[in-house]
Amino acid sequence: MTNYAVHVSEKKKMIDFHEIIGLIAAVFTTAAFLPQVFKTHKTKETSGLSLSMYIIFFIGVILWLIYGVYIKSLSIILANSITGILTFYLILMKLKYK
Repeated sequence: MTNYAVHVSEKKKMIDFHEIIGLIAAVFTTAAFLPQVFKTHKTKETSGLSLSMYIIFFIGVILWLIYGVYIKSLSIILANSITGILTFYLILMKLKYK
């Protein structure tokens, strides 16, 4: 094996390791969002939710999703897809139960 092949192989392992770290982070950050979604769904109480905050957050999540697609990062794509759906649901709940 040439030095280049070894370097590419080691780099691939680092990318895989970093993607695993990203997937673990995605699970935790997305899971942290779930209690708010479940509570809002159950109680239909949205007075404590800031519509402007969730709209701005949703735009940021969509931009992260686009970035994740661009760099082909599974962890960024999964986390922001799920978080985007949950955020959009909370926005709909806020608009419905104002």
